[in-house]
Amino acid sequence: MLSVMRIHSAGKTDVGRVRTVNEDAFLVEPALGLFVVCDGMGGHAAGDLASQTAISVIREHLAASEAKLQAIAKNPNAVQAVAEPLLREAIELASSKVFELGRSGRGKPGMGTTCSALLIVGGKAVIAHVGDSRIYLFRNGEIHQLTEDHTYTQEALRHGLMTPSEAKRSAHRNVLTRAVGPSERVVVDTLVFDVIDRDLFLLCSDGLYGSFEDPQEMLELFHTFQSNSSVDGFAQKLVSLACERGGHDNITALVVYLESVEIAQEHPAASERSNQINLDIETVRHIQLFCDFEMAELLRIRHISQQREYKEGEVIVREGDRSESLFLLISGEVCVHRNGQPIAMLGPGAHFGEMALLSNRPRSATVTARSHARLLVIERPALMALLAQDPVLATKFLWRLAQTLSTRLDDFYIAMDAQRNQNLNDTLLLGLYPLPRRK
Repeated sequence: MLSVMRIHSAGKTDVGRVRTVNEDAFLVEPALGLFVVCDGMGGHAAGDLASQTAISVIREHLAASEAKLQAIAKNPNAVQAVAEPLLREAIELASSKVFELGRSGRGKPGMGTTCSALLIVGGKAVIAHVGDSRIYLFRNGEIHQLTEDHTYTQEALRHGLMTPSEAKRSAHRNVLTRAVGPSERVVVDTLVFDVIDRDLFLLCSDGLYGSFEDPQEMLELFHTFQSNSSVDGFAQKLVSLACERGGHDNITALVVYLESVEIAQEHPAASERSNQINLDIETVRHIQLFCDFEMAELLRIRHISQQREYKEGEVIVREGDRSESLFLLISGEVCVHRNGQPIAMLGPGAHFGEMALLSNRPRSATVTARSHARLLVIERPALMALLAQDPVLATKFLWRLAQTLSTRLDDFYIAMDAQRNQNLNDTLLLGLYPLPRRK
């Protein structure tokens, strides 16, 4: 059963203490579950027109599809197929409209805007993003940046051409590589994932987050909000602090807080769902294959995973069969047999089947549930499609996959050596190199 989410939201914007025109714009539409922040491109005339136009087009496109959104709320499986393309289309239409205004003379040539949009529907969040406005998620006492800036310096960081300290000092740190409006077409980044009780989202322009040296400072303010303040007060406090610290740019904060309604009585399954999602994410983030992943990347992995449960004694994988599945053990225990002989017992946090991602050879062992077990199953086509979209994510995963297979090969040779004096899993802790990064 899905939890029923009550949405609390508030948006605040300020021109700041340097600019004379506020080129930021935001949209709060709780009835649609739609929230948007746009930041008109500084230095370009009519940035305010670009941001307001984008907001208007996105709202109109989603409002015209309200019936579809209501249907999705009753069928969460349709979020990926319907809601995600709908939000992407809205931003693409906005880019086309802003571009047309600039070319026609009703605006200014080259005008544009960033755009970060959040859609809450069917127990899921859909994020669509262009530019360097950001969306943060506050969950379980942690803060996570869910969007990646489309800037020159961020691209340089991703490709190892610049260190974080160099990026912070770069004169090009605010140069956008992607925006809504300068071109008729735009590539939109999207992310779909499950929301849970007490999730809080912050959509903001760079005038806000640029005033905080460390996102952890925003997290500390969030803890204060939880105990003493309101959603409106949290948004206002963020904007006020940014102004006090110079207000060098327009400042916008849009806060969205989700609350499950009467979990204990009307929807007892809601708390179980939240606990299950938290457990899934925590387990995946500590698995060797995904230990380098950021929260947004972990959410993508969980989104493409299928949840399966197996009864005690049920066969999960049979020796000699062919499949393309990677298994992540969330709870319970499984026993691994080869040629009828037990060779390993695996518990929560273990994974098996990674060789199926690389070859179509028959399974080399049988895996059986020793107790009731819940697993996340990742099919090769879905994983390959995800990795193909993001070379950096692919590098992280393949680096860890290569290390996992290397250590298992080491273990095989050790097992063949009569003088072996260490446990099979010791090599997972020894001799591994960190993911190559520039410091």
